Amino acid sequence: MRPVTSTLIWIAVVLFAIGLYLSWTAGRLDRLHARIDAARAALDAQLLRRASVAQELATAGVLDPAASIVLYEAAHAARQAEEEQREVAESELSQALRAVFGEAQQVEVVREAPGGEDAANELAQAVRRVPMARRFHNDAVRAARALRRHRKVRWFRLAGHAPFPLAFEMDDEPPTALADRAGS
Repeated sequence: MRPVTSTLIWIAVVLFAIGLYLSWTAGRLDRLHARIDAARAALDAQLLRRASVAQELATAGVLDPAASIVLYEAAHAARQAEEEQREVAESELSQALRAVFGEAQQVEVVREAPGGEDAANELAQAVRRVPMARRFHNDAVRAARALRRHRKVRWFRLAGHAPFPLAFEMDDEPPTALADRAGS
């Protein structure tokens, strides 16, 4: 009778340890998903800020009419884009910003306008923060994907019904003239 009791106790201890480990893994995965949600919210805020500043600058009358139209339409499209088209619209805004502010001379024109110094600084900060926010988001996605690929997570369905995390891929290279300005 004694060996049976001892065996049952060891089985219970092992099952408890496995349950504890699976619970810890599920908690870790849940924290990663929460981190993804927070990083996505921060990325959305930075993208919205960049589009808003670009749109304000386009309507301020400090740019030539062609540049204003290009910048306004790209910023408006980025703000109004559906989720499926968001990456493309944000990439097009990045391209429009590089086209309009490709040369330091254009940034100087904006700076010389009334209130232009603040607008140029705000736009420079916005275009600098978008790549950082996207990098934080994509790092969180990468970590969650790596954990979700483990057999134990798949076999025991530790991810629950959470959707598979997707990275946000876009062209976020800032215009050289604005990127130089962001550092100063």
